[in-house]
Formats: sequence, C-alpha cells, structure tokens
Amino acid sequence: MKKEKQQEFDINVPKQKYIYFKRGLDILIVFCLSIIIFPIFLIVTGLVYFFDGKPAIFKQVRTGRSGEPFTIYKLRTMKGQQAPEEYNYDWEGGVPDHFIFKSKVCPRTTKLGTFLRKSSLDEIPQLWNVLKGDMSIVGPRPEIPQITQHYNQIQTKRLLVKPGITGYAQIHGRSDITHGQKIAYDLYYIHHISLLLDIKIIGKTAVQVLKRKGSY
Repeated sequence: MKKEKQQEFDINVPKQKYIYFKRGLDILIVFCLSIIIFPIFLIVTGLVYFFDGKPAIFKQVRTGRSGEPFTIYKLRTMKGQQAPEEYNYDWEGGVPDHFIFKSKVCPRTTKLGTFLRKSSLDEIPQLWNVLKGDMSIVGPRPEIPQITQHYNQIQTKRLLVKPGITGYAQIHGRSDITHGQKIAYDLYYIHHISLLLDIKIIGKTAVQVLKRKGSY
C-alpha cells in the first residue's frame, strides 16, 4: 500500500517532458510581461522607498524544488524584519492540516503594503526568480524552511516541481485555506500538471487578483 501511495504522485515521462518545455515557456512569459510590468515595478519600488524607506526589496529564504533553498524577492510590505523566533515550530509527524501561515491582520503591515498585497504587486520581483530558474510562473507556492523541515512523506511530494508565483491552491483561496487544503491542491496539480491546467490557473489567478480576494 505504501509503495502504491509513493507511485501515485511520481511524475511520469510525459509530464517530465512538459516540465522541460515549461521552462522555455516561463522565460518567454517573463520577457513578454517585462515590457508592461517593468515601468510599473519602477514606480511601485519608488513609492515603497519614498513612503516606507529602504530596503524596497524584501529577501527571504524559501524551499524550492527537491528541498533546495533559494532567496525569494518581494516588494517590502512590512515595517522591520520578521523575528526568527516567530518561525519556531515543534510539530511532529508533519505540518498540522489546520495550520494557516498568514493571518488577516498584521500590525506591522504598512498602508502601502496592504495595497501591494491585495493587488499582488508585491510579487513582481519574483519574475526575476523565474528567470533565474528558482521558480516557475505556475507551481506550489514556496514555503519557508522552518515549515518544510517538518513535512511528512506525503507533504514532501509538493517539492517535486518548482514553486510558482501562482498555483492551483492559490485559485482556491490564496491565504484563506488551511495547510491541509493547500497540500491536497498542490498534489492534485503535480499529478495533473499540463499546459491546459497552467493556462487555467493563470486565467483564474488574474480574476482573483482583480477581485483582491484571499490576500492579506
């Protein structure tokens, strides 16, 4: 039974071929988006610097494909840096299904940061992560190592593919869903990864962003 469970989420040859194709598609999308987004990025970065000071870019270590750490880039939306002790977890047997990483109210979020989060403009610098090869346009959202180090065998499966700027879990609730729901959605994505599914996710993400739903 355990062997069958292991094979259920293995990436087969056709899906592996699409993943290689997807890398080229990611680069093409980044270059196309850059024409439109780069001027917006310069304006928003200037606003962050003017109203909230420097640094305008927030850097944080996240867990990538196969558990490899990488530095993610975002526009800064909070005052100060997150204290290391805020990420101390002592779970056993995996991350609890009921766990939710983000809260709706964070007193350290700036007024501009609230707007950037709801509009997802704070995610623009992650296009650089995609260009570098750390991330993909679509994939499971990358989590911090303090969480992924507690993954159980099933939860680790979400690290089989590159993390994404958006993903299947994001179109089903973004920050509103529990960790258990997120794992289930991410494993579904890995098992059904395809060009059509990625197009569907990108389209629904655009709708979510316009509605500003589920992001805090």
